[in-house]
Amino acid sequence: MGKNILIIEDNRELAQLLQLHLRDLSFSVDIALDGVSGIAKAEAKVYDLIILDLMLPGLDGLEICRRLRSGLSYVPILMLTSKSSELDRVLGLELGADDYVTKPFSIMELMARVKAVFRRMESIRHADNQDISEIIHSGDMVIDTTKRSVILDGRVVDLTAREFDLLLHFARNPGRVYSRSQLLDKVWGYGHEGYEHTVNSHINRLRSKIEKNPAQPCYIRTVWGIGYKFADFGHESDSC
Repeated sequence: MGKNILIIEDNRELAQLLQLHLRDLSFSVDIALDGVSGIAKAEAKVYDLIILDLMLPGLDGLEICRRLRSGLSYVPILMLTSKSSELDRVLGLELGADDYVTKPFSIMELMARVKAVFRRMESIRHADNQDISEIIHSGDMVIDTTKRSVILDGRVVDLTAREFDLLLHFARNPGRVYSRSQLLDKVWGYGHEGYEHTVNSHINRLRSKIEKNPAQPCYIRTVWGIGYKFADFGHESDSC
């Protein structure tokens, strides 16, 4: 595939194990064992994906994520987190990480996540190459797919890449109910039992940005016992 991947992970054995399996998929893989050398490598070379551990010596994963997202170029970030670091995981997603995997994880799962990130990026590039401008109007919201921008009540809404993809999927399918596993498959590009909470955390943060009252959402509705749907403003029952 010719993709370049950087692994920033202080556990040498884990980093080398990931490198071995990723190379088996024909990826070019570099390793950094601390945060300082990690950010230096990330800024010195163009990578197609960075696999980033949150707990690092020298410079932690959150600061690395913040610095990368403040730059002009965009690189997908897949975070590695521990089960006890929920707050850091949420902060990492808020700073712009594309996805996360909780330790301990299986190699098969991580490989699936990597492939899913590349499929999503390829889909975005394909859409850009098609130069098809799509403007979606929903209530007081305007979504520009070409610019990947969201305007709500005249103000720009700052969304991460994954939040935008999730919102766009909902907005393109108003009124349709999706389970968490279906959203994982459609938006994240994989289905993995036990990771439905990934959907929940993204929807909660998305609601905090687009809903006047996240406790009583207008756009992203909960369908109890099933999942979520996006309001269809063409139906009177979905009016806010």
